[in-house]
Amino acid sequence: MDVQIIAVDMDGTFLNDRKDYNRDRFLDQYAQMKRKGIRFVVASGNQYYQLRSFFPEIEHEIAFVAENGAYIIDGKEEVFTGRMSSETIAKTLELLKHYPSANIALCGKQSAYMRHDESDDYYNYSKQYYHRLQRVENLTSIEDQLFKFALRFPLEDLDQALVNLKLELGEEATAVSCGHEDVDIIVKGIHKAHGIQLLQQRWQIANNKTAAFGDSGNDVEMLRHVHYSYAMEHASELVKKTAKYQIGSNNAEAVLDAIDLLL
Repeated sequence: MDVQIIAVDMDGTFLNDRKDYNRDRFLDQYAQMKRKGIRFVVASGNQYYQLRSFFPEIEHEIAFVAENGAYIIDGKEEVFTGRMSSETIAKTLELLKHYPSANIALCGKQSAYMRHDESDDYYNYSKQYYHRLQRVENLTSIEDQLFKFALRFPLEDLDQALVNLKLELGEEATAVSCGHEDVDIIVKGIHKAHGIQLLQQRWQIANNKTAAFGDSGNDVEMLRHVHYSYAMEHASELVKKTAKYQIGSNNAEAVLDAIDLLL
């Protein structure tokens, strides 16, 4: 395999369930990637400021497809920032009034935001994924470039809410599963595959030289797009059907094992 891009989802894929990875082993692999001219991409629904904290030694060398493709950074350079229209934000907020069990955060370039009346449990949960997170009086007057809603549902409400939201959101936005009880509402066409495509164009790397790893609904477009696609053993059935290959557990360093083979 002549692979020149390796892209990894984080939660449930590259990271183990303790939200960590074998750093010494990966840094050895990364040194090999650099020697071979292979680009490493972190492709996640999480916030850029959270994602880069996992790679302090190399954060300014690698690329990030953050916020499900809405914010893309290559080294120190901003490549793309999405924007959700004010009309879509207003429509979505109105729609979410019919989902009283949902926790809601609105995500932008500078920070993520949630209302003051959201629970402390949800705030503390969200801090895992959004290192920049602010409480605000309301979500209708935020001064930021906004591009995504991050929602959390009780498990018993999740599947139906996901189906309903996909039908209700209309032409500009769509809902995607992010694993666990999390759902993101993103601008249609701005997803992880879109981010990978922009980086491929930037680096002039063909799709048949690109590999990606994932486990959840927000990875489907990326796995469908790349030539070498890998699903984790616990991935959703849709992800397993989409990927060409299935590997083991995120708790057994399955992604690092597969990177060894790619190298």
